[in-house]
Amino acid sequence: MKRTTSPTELLLEIDRATSVPLRVQLERELRRAIQAGRLKAGAPLPSTRSLAADLDVSRGVVVEAYEQLLAEGYVRTHHGSATHVAGRRTIDREPPPKEVAPLTPRYDFRPGVPDLSLFPRRAWVAALRRAFASLPDVALDYPDPRGAAPARRALANYLNRARATVAREDRVVFCNGSAQGIGLLCRVLRERGVRRIAVEDPGYADQCTNIQACGLETPRVPVDDRGLCVDRLGRLDAGAVLVTPAHQYPTGAVLAPERRAALLEWAATQRTIIIEDDYDAEYRYDREPIGALQGLAPERVVYAGSASKVLSPALRLGWLVVPPDLVVDITRAKLQADNGSATPEQLALAEFIESGALDSHLRRTRHIYRRRRDALVTSLHKHLPNLRLHGVAAGLHVLIELAGGVDERAVVETAARRSIRVYGGGDYRAKSRAGPPAILVGYGGLPESTIPEAVRELAQVLTECGQPRSSSKTRR
Repeated sequence: MKRTTSPTELLLEIDRATSVPLRVQLERELRRAIQAGRLKAGAPLPSTRSLAADLDVSRGVVVEAYEQLLAEGYVRTHHGSATHVAGRRTIDREPPPKEVAPLTPRYDFRPGVPDLSLFPRRAWVAALRRAFASLPDVALDYPDPRGAAPARRALANYLNRARATVAREDRVVFCNGSAQGIGLLCRVLRERGVRRIAVEDPGYADQCTNIQACGLETPRVPVDDRGLCVDRLGRLDAGAVLVTPAHQYPTGAVLAPERRAALLEWAATQRTIIIEDDYDAEYRYDREPIGALQGLAPERVVYAGSASKVLSPALRLGWLVVPPDLVVDITRAKLQADNGSATPEQLALAEFIESGALDSHLRRTRHIYRRRRDALVTSLHKHLPNLRLHGVAAGLHVLIELAGGVDERAVVETAARRSIRVYGGGDYRAKSRAGPPAILVGYGGLPESTIPEAVRELAQVLTECGQPRSSSKTRR
C-alpha cells in the first residue's frame, strides 16, 4: 500500500500482506528516502500523529520508527519542535557529475537569433498580468488544441495587417514553435499519401531532418538570386514544397514575382501544398516587408510563423494558418501531440498585439538591427572590399560569398581557434550539390560596439585563408 503523507508530502510504501513488522517497514522506507536524497537535510518530517493517521497505523509504530532513526543519526529532534532530517551524510554517494560549461566564443556570428537582451520584459509581464486578470475560470481547463480563441483572433488580425495574409481565427493553430507546426503538417500530409516534400537548396538543414523524421523524402530544389527555381519542381513528383519566399534562408533572396506566380500555378495544377516559412520577414531595411505568399492563395498555402525572432525562442510560440480542408486534421494532430499549447502565453501575446506593444517593439528592434547591419557591412567593406554579400536588405544575418579556391572549412576552423564562431555555407547545401564557398555571419546577437573589432579579426582570418582584396560588389 502506498500512501502520501501530509502536510509534508512523502510517498511511503507499506505492505500489510508481508510478515515484516510495520515499524521495520516504516524505518526502511524513511531511511531509503533520506539516503536517496528524496528527503533533504533539514527537511521536516510529519508529526507522529499525522503520519500514523495517513498510514492507518498506530502512533506507537511511528514513534518507535522515529526513535530508531534518531538513534542511528538519520534524524534530529528538539523538545517542542518537529523532527527534521539530520544534516550529516549517512551513506557514501557518488557525487553528481560536474557540468562542463560550453566555451563561449568572444564573437559569435550565429545567424537567425535575436538579441535576447532586447526582450521587452516589462511590457510582456504587463500583458501577461492583464491576460490573467481577465482570464475566466474555464480558460484554465484543457485548452482548445488550436489555441485560445482571443489569441487566434488577435494573431489573425495582426498577420492580415502586417503580413498581408488572408487569415481567419478558425484557421489558426498555435504550436510550440513553427518547427512543431511543420512537423504536424508533415504527419497529416503523409497520412494523405504524400511521400515527398521538396525543399530549398541551400536551405534550413534542421527542417529537412524534421521532415525526414516523419518518413518523408526531401528532394532539393536549387535557389538562385531570384529565389526558388520553380521550373525544377515539375521533375520531382512532390506533394508539397517548403519555401521561404520573403527572405530565403540562408541566401536572403526574395522570390521574384514571376516565380511566385509560377509556384502558385504549380500548386493549383498539381493540387499540392505550399508550406511558407515566414521566419523573420518583419525585419526588412530597404522597404516595407514583402507580403506573405499565403495572401495570394490561402486555399493552397500553409503559413508558418513564430515569435522566436521578434520576441524570444524560449516562448515556444508558433502558429500555422492552414487551408480550410486541413483544419480538422491539423487540429487532431495537435491534440494527439500534446493536448494543446499553453494558454496564458497565447493570451499574453494577444494583449501584446492589441495594446500596440508588438508594433512598438518591432519599430525599436528594427532600428537597432539595421544599425548593426550597417556596422557589419561598413566594416566588411573597409577590410575586405571584394566580398560579395547576399541578403543584406533583411533579416538578422548576411551570407558572405568567398572567392573561388578559399577553403570554407578552413575559414570556420581558423576562426574557431581565435574564439570566433562563423558558420559554413556548405552546411546548408545538399551534399551532392557543390556551391561557391561561403560563410553565414549573424549580427542579431552582437552589440553594435563590438562589431567593428569582430569584423576586423574575421577579416584577418579570411585573408589568412586566401581571400583576396580588390573592388567591392554587394548584393542586396
